[in-house]
Amino acid sequence: MAQIEKMIAKTFMDIATGLETGSFGARPRIAVTGLGSEHGEANSVEAAVLAADRGVDVTLIGTAENEKFNTVKVSDEDEMYKEMEKMLDNGDIDGCVTMHYPFPIGVSTVGRVITPGKGKQMFIANTTGTSAAERIEAMIRNTIAGIITAKACGIKNPTVGILNVDGARQCEGALKELQANGYDIHFAESSRADGGCVMRGNDLLVGACDVMVTDSLTGNILMKMMSSYCTGGSYEAVGYGYGPGIGEGYDRLVLIVSRASGAPVLANAMEYAAQLVKGNYREIAAKEYAAAKKAGLEKVIAARKPVKKEASEEVVECPPKEIVTASVAGIEVMDLEDAVQALWKAKIYAESGMGCTGPLVMMSEANHDKAVEILKAAGYIS
Repeated sequence: MAQIEKMIAKTFMDIATGLETGSFGARPRIAVTGLGSEHGEANSVEAAVLAADRGVDVTLIGTAENEKFNTVKVSDEDEMYKEMEKMLDNGDIDGCVTMHYPFPIGVSTVGRVITPGKGKQMFIANTTGTSAAERIEAMIRNTIAGIITAKACGIKNPTVGILNVDGARQCEGALKELQANGYDIHFAESSRADGGCVMRGNDLLVGACDVMVTDSLTGNILMKMMSSYCTGGSYEAVGYGYGPGIGEGYDRLVLIVSRASGAPVLANAMEYAAQLVKGNYREIAAKEYAAAKKAGLEKVIAARKPVKKEASEEVVECPPKEIVTASVAGIEVMDLEDAVQALWKAKIYAESGMGCTGPLVMMSEANHDKAVEILKAAGYIS
């Protein structure tokens, strides 16, 4: 009888929550770890109450209790993480928000911020962990992870921008090759006048794309800045945290927040986790990885693996100097001088430079088109 009464009570509670939040059906079961925050366990308690009020079925793994959420009692952080993993693997919870977790290589997290320029949400791909040991491959895989996450959160055709960091142009070439091979990817346009899918600082502030691709170390810094630019860094007040660990075949839904993340961010992270569960993120992930592989993902990545160059004793003579008013962008900074030498070999005078969009090779207007052909053939631009 007591069990029946409990089931009836839960049913009425779900109906009441549905009426309040507009979301009916089984609520995603999301846990949050209570120990380890720089702001104390009270911070996680406050966040758990906020998330519960938004319709999330919350469990706190810690020591505190509250009528708004369930509590799984633990005595220390080591026990807390063991309990978290056990609950995930047993299916007792659908996902968990925590302040530290060692993901395997191949798995990294997709952060979610609210951009200050226009209050637009944007996914940062990626922010912790490592999608691959090599930078360009990691950025390509980060793109897929960002698309998966955005789609699971309800964005049908997320736009993709690539932050102007080392590797951006090679990543752009790889993604456009995947697109040409049939992978459904939608590129954003920079808010700057010259456009393009390679994003600058302004684009970060206004949210010019749905998914901003970068390396995870840069992404981590961006998350910290975007979440605490009004607080001095000691309290992350804005956004959804560093996000879920995404990787091919990875099943545990673990979302990362910082030890400096405040209750609003933790609550948003729990809501983020609930959206991923409702959006069937695993199913979307399987489809996206299959589609990318069909478009030649592994071949595209292999073509961009760094090749160790043999030492050369060849001395390339600089052609007679000319006025350089034309330029070619899109060359990686580490390849800049080699690109200049390639043009010198073809008897084209060129110089290296740095513009607002990144590295440039500069030449005369008369030699521009021929230089582009040479640089493309040599693989410096796509």
